[in-house]
Amino acid sequence: MTESVETRSYVTVDVAGQIFGIAIERVREVFLPDRLTHVPLAPPDVAGVLNLRGRIVTAIDMRLRLSLPPRAPELRPMAIGIDHKQEAFALLVDSVGDVLELSESRRETTPATLAPRWASVAECVHRLDGRLLLVLDVDRALEPPAAAAMAA
Repeated sequence: MTESVETRSYVTVDVAGQIFGIAIERVREVFLPDRLTHVPLAPPDVAGVLNLRGRIVTAIDMRLRLSLPPRAPELRPMAIGIDHKQEAFALLVDSVGDVLELSESRRETTPATLAPRWASVAECVHRLDGRLLLVLDVDRALEPPAAAAMAA
């Protein structure tokens, strides 16, 4: 009798050199955002809104959400379409990588030494050939920063 190894699929993304995995079931689509409309008085991490096939999508710049320096103007972000609390969001990331099938038995808890900016949005980690893949907790990453600070 063979044991089945439970795996989970993750879309990998890069934000300022850190690799994240987003559970594939949370990803609606991957796209190159075009024509962002600025939202007056919105927090700095709200890059704007866009119309995606008739649906209004709020774009969140993950660099700014994580208090990182903004990307260079000549570098265009990629977007990961996500639904959260019946609203559509686009997580703006530096790049999108592969889809990885990772064994659930290899999941590890978030290290206590992980920088707070990363730990605040990481559900768990996977070790990959000398790199640490942080599994993004999409719900925590999309909580407004003020709400996240009050919950802590």
